[in-house]
Amino acid sequence: MTGTGDHEDAATYGATAQAAIRRPGRWWGRKGTAAKVESYTRISFHLFPVAQLVTALLSLTPVPARSALPVAGALLVHVVLGLRLTGQALDWVAGRRARPRRLLYAYMACGFAGAAIAALVLVKLPDDPPATYYTACVGTYVLFLAFSCGLGVLALRTHRQSLVAVAVATFGGWLLGSALLPAPAAAALALSTLLSAGGLTLASRFSIWLLQAVYELDEARHTRARLAVAEERLRFGRDLHDVLGRNLSVIALKSELAVQLARRERPEAVEQMAEVQRIAQESQREVREVVRGYREADLYTELLGARGVLSAAGITCTVTGTPTGLPRPVQAALAWVVREAVTNVLRHGNAAHCRIALTVVPAGPRAEGRPAVAELTVENDGVPSALAGSSGSSGGHGLAGLRERLAAEQGTLEAGPAGKSAFRLVARVPVPAHEVAESGVPGETAERARQELE
Repeated sequence: MTGTGDHEDAATYGATAQAAIRRPGRWWGRKGTAAKVESYTRISFHLFPVAQLVTALLSLTPVPARSALPVAGALLVHVVLGLRLTGQALDWVAGRRARPRRLLYAYMACGFAGAAIAALVLVKLPDDPPATYYTACVGTYVLFLAFSCGLGVLALRTHRQSLVAVAVATFGGWLLGSALLPAPAAAALALSTLLSAGGLTLASRFSIWLLQAVYELDEARHTRARLAVAEERLRFGRDLHDVLGRNLSVIALKSELAVQLARRERPEAVEQMAEVQRIAQESQREVREVVRGYREADLYTELLGARGVLSAAGITCTVTGTPTGLPRPVQAALAWVVREAVTNVLRHGNAAHCRIALTVVPAGPRAEGRPAVAELTVENDGVPSALAGSSGSSGGHGLAGLRERLAAEQGTLEAGPAGKSAFRLVARVPVPAHEVAESGVPGETAERARQELE
């Protein structure tokens, strides 16, 4: 965001947040929103094969070991392939690798092979076996087909392909039922296959759609930030062009005229070169003013930008108070504080709420001769309890630079933990009673920012 923001205060805010993030329990806290959604999706889908394994093994307990062993072997192979397919398919969805076609075909083939083995076990059962035998074999058969569809669709491109997979699984369930079971039982088997395979397929497709939507939103947010930087660069380039374009053209013309006059030994050549020197010095002064204005921070704009940036990052931001009437030097110093504070909120911890408050504390009747104080407070949550020695008095790059800027205006800066999981930064700058100069009146851009802020 700023040059100062590129150097975090490792001894204060950064040390507090990053030291806690390194703890094992803070693994989740250091992830962004998109990364959290992806991790949650990965964990959920990796639990699918585990659920299949546990459910199938429990259902096979009534079946004799000699008959259940081939089914259990096919089940273990199917589960291992499912775990591998889940990771690679989600990487493909995220655009990190090619589509795992071979693994998909192997997983689907293993699923149908396992279903066939379960069907053969059901065929070879002794005459009049217990009903639990039928339930175990039929349930395992349905699990093979349902999970082959539910996880296989992760690597399918279109919804039509997913529907075809569900239709094939349902047809397989009906085929087994019609060959081995009475008509009502066959219809029930086909219906259970349709519901289980369709339900898992629908859940998988919805999860993939949601994950892709989160990816797109995250990319849009980064694109928005890059466009804001590009727009600022274009504005700066336009300002430089407006300042230098005319003056450089005049310098070129007058230099050419001076050369022609000098060749004719005319005394006016000296006057033209003196004019060139004056215009060059004026251009240098104007460029400095442009750069100074580019670097100068406006408090109205910074408060509005802080709320927009934090809101775009999913952080609820409340801003109270307006800098109306504050002298420009005070506003510029506090604007740098807002920039650095917002940078810290975004880069450290895992904030959900941020409060920015600007108040002017009067000197009071007894404090004669003492100026009022403009106080800016930035407080956010999502920061673990501060470690011993991580106080705002420590030195550092970002906050040390702010202290130097504030010291130029006789101001102070305090930074440190504020409760169990909060961090507070307080900047105070004195406001002389006689300084209400027109320099404190906002310009056109700042005025628009003030109206939006209010």
